Amino acid sequence: MTDQATEPTIITDERPWGRFERFTLNEQSTVKIIHVAPGQRLSLQRHRHRDELWVALDRGAVFEVAGQRIEPEVGERVLIKAGDTHRMGSSGPAVRVLEIAFGEFDEDDIERLEDAYGRA
Repeated sequence: MTDQATEPTIITDERPWGRFERFTLNEQSTVKIIHVAPGQRLSLQRHRHRDELWVALDRGAVFEVAGQRIEPEVGERVLIKAGDTHRMGSSGPAVRVLEIAFGEFDEDDIERLEDAYGRA
């Protein structure tokens, strides 16, 4: 976890076969796995109505959060608070990122500040 913000409470439950981590329980959230093509990146953006927790699933992910560049290890978590500028990308290989959005999820809540595909 980076110094960006306080991580949501994640409950770890030990079982005879191993363990699990629970990120949400009966709360409004949206879960995605985002696939970023080799060398590509999403728009620089921010949201007003949701926080996002990103978890790097592959090596080569690059996160930009509030002006800070982060090259996370696999499994590393980064919390983006509502209002923070952010984007994710790939330093070369195709990468996957688990995204858990907390709060009201609406694609129209995206404010694009910079975009390589002409959507800003």
